[in-house]
Amino acid sequence: MSDTLHIGLIYGSARPGRFCDTIARWTADEIRAQGHYSIDILDPAEMNLAESRESSASPTVWDRMGKCDAFVVVTPEYNHGYPAVLKMLIDSVGAEWHAKPVAFVSYGGVSGGLRAVEQLRLVFAELHAVTIRDSVSFASAWEQFDGTGKLKQPERAERSMSAMLGRLRWWALALRDARVAVPYAAR
Repeated sequence: MSDTLHIGLIYGSARPGRFCDTIARWTADEIRAQGHYSIDILDPAEMNLAESRESSASPTVWDRMGKCDAFVVVTPEYNHGYPAVLKMLIDSVGAEWHAKPVAFVSYGGVSGGLRAVEQLRLVFAELHAVTIRDSVSFASAWEQFDGTGKLKQPERAERSMSAMLGRLRWWALALRDARVAVPYAAR
């Protein structure tokens, strides 16, 4: 079995002028720098979440997410919670989440999106997904990035990302092997 893991990078915002693009680009660059991941960008702003599996002629969200070994959710915090469009994406699929790890990169004001992440952990537990304890958080994110999308002081965030990806990789490999040995639905 290949050592390359297929990561679904989920954008948690669809607002016009969203800062999510900056955070997600940084996240994707950090994941690619590790060298043993492929990434599928799952952006609800570019998806038709109302379509059904049967009505779509193109690869659906179910197909794309089903092929992922793990997920990284990039989420803002809106009013002490996560965005509705992210909940809609999460709820649009079911078994595609089962026995797969989910990691978080969050951003926002003072809390850096951590309240949104704590709520998401409860949602993913119900979906039989495993959330990674280590995360990356950007408090007052718009002050941490320059006009080109580069972090002004990247060391702490890069260390956090490295730790998070290390844990995500461990869980993704272990759970992929387990799903092959015993399909999750069989239990």
